[in-house]
Amino acid sequence: MAELYLVRHGQASFGAENYDELSPSGRTQSRWLGEYFAQQALEFDRVVIGTMRRHEQTADAILWAMRGLRTDVVRDADLNEYDFRALFAAREQSASTSDAAPESSPKDFYKALKQTLHLWSEDRLPGKLPESWAQFQARVERARQAIQRMGRKRVLVVSSGGPISVFTQQILQAPAAASIALNMQIRNSSVSQYVFNEQAMSLVSFNVLPHLEQTDRREFVTYG
Repeated sequence: MAELYLVRHGQASFGAENYDELSPSGRTQSRWLGEYFAQQALEFDRVVIGTMRRHEQTADAILWAMRGLRTDVVRDADLNEYDFRALFAAREQSASTSDAAPESSPKDFYKALKQTLHLWSEDRLPGKLPESWAQFQARVERARQAIQRMGRKRVLVVSSGGPISVFTQQILQAPAAASIALNMQIRNSSVSQYVFNEQAMSLVSFNVLPHLEQTDRREFVTYG
C-alpha cells in the first residue's frame, strides 16, 4: 500500500487584509514539521499542493527543512479552501442567522463559520455562491482520486482545513455534519496519514502534531 501524508497549511494571517499568507508562527510550524520528517528519514516520491499562497509557503518551508528534498511538486486547485468570505456574505442575507459579526474575534469567527457551513451543506444560503456544497464535495473527491492514481509509494499533500475534513469524511463514508465537526478541529500544520491503492484509501491517523509535542512549543498549536 502507498502512503499519504495530508498536511494542513501553517497558521495564516487571521484578521489581516490578506489572509492567504503565513504568519511568522505559521512559517515556524511548517519548518518544524519538515525537520520532524527529516528526523524520521521520510522521503516523498511526490508533493501535491493547492494553488493558494499559504499552501506553497507551507510546502516550501517543509521541503527546505528536509534539507532541500528534490521531488516533483504538483499544483491542484481542487485542494483549495472554500471561499469563506463569500459564504459569510451569503449568510448575511439569511434571516435564519444571528447578527454576530463573524470576524470580530476568533471565537466569534468559528461560531459563525460552523453555522454557515451547516447552512451551506443544507443548500440554505441565498444568492449566488462560488460553488455549491455538492460541487465542493465533488472537487475534493476528484483530488483524492487523482492522488490514488499516482501509484507512488509516499505522497505529501498540503491543503486546507475544509478539503481535509471532507477528504476524511468521504473515506469514512460519514454524513456532511461530520466533515463540519472535523473542520472545526483541524490544527495548523497538522498531519493526517492514510494508506491507499488505486481502488481504496484508509485512515491511519488524523490531525496529529508530532513536531509540536514539546512543552515549549505548545503556544504554537493554532487553528486559524
